[in-house]
Amino acid sequence: MTQTICISNQKGGVGKTTTAVNLSAALAVSGKKTLLVDCDPQANATTATGIDKPHLACSLYHGLIQSNTAREIIIPTQVENLDILPANVDLIGFEVEMMATQGREEVLKRLLSSVKQTYDYVILDCPPSLSLLTLNALTAADSVLIPLQSEFFALEGLGQLLATIKRIKLSLNPSLKIKGILLTMFDRRTNLARQVVEDAEKHFKEMIFTTRIPRNVKLGEAPSFGMPIIVYDPSSVGAKSYLDLAKELLER
Repeated sequence: MTQTICISNQKGGVGKTTTAVNLSAALAVSGKKTLLVDCDPQANATTATGIDKPHLACSLYHGLIQSNTAREIIIPTQVENLDILPANVDLIGFEVEMMATQGREEVLKRLLSSVKQTYDYVILDCPPSLSLLTLNALTAADSVLIPLQSEFFALEGLGQLLATIKRIKLSLNPSLKIKGILLTMFDRRTNLARQVVEDAEKHFKEMIFTTRIPRNVKLGEAPSFGMPIIVYDPSSVGAKSYLDLAKELLER
């Protein structure tokens, strides 16, 4: 049965796209047929998988606004078992053009319905805001994976996100669950990082993934080469961390 997982946090710079791209690639190399959906107009996930976004014939925008089907938009990546439904800057228009449309929060869910069963996992990369695109992703998802930066203000923002998810469950997607909270940019050498882990585990207990994503230079370099970390440097600590996350996710 297909699992659709939304990678979301209203705070920017917490590793959402890094997690979406590299978790998708790790699931794919684990033998799971995976679709990565780039729901962010910045389209960083598209770039990070080596897709030339300025020259896309069609993108997520065309599927949401026009009559293109998901199958017409999806393209394979360099990683076996991993496809992407790409985005580009055109996606900015979705918010404005759909503002007065009834059922606008369910457009993405309808678009994906024709291809969802083709995949074991569908991973949705969200913008860093509670926009209409984020609402569409949360409505289309079965669960939410929350990247949490190991820094001081992280837990404060997490409370706001959990309140948002609660509202989504009440109105748009009653079956939405929290898959887990992933600690990112973790540096075990600092007292602050260790304190954030302690506080997160105290308040959210079983929600916290055992896997920690460390600060890693190779993770930062990989997108500029259009590669997931397991292609760019499969021996790096970043690659190992996302493979560990995929394994933990599969076991859950």
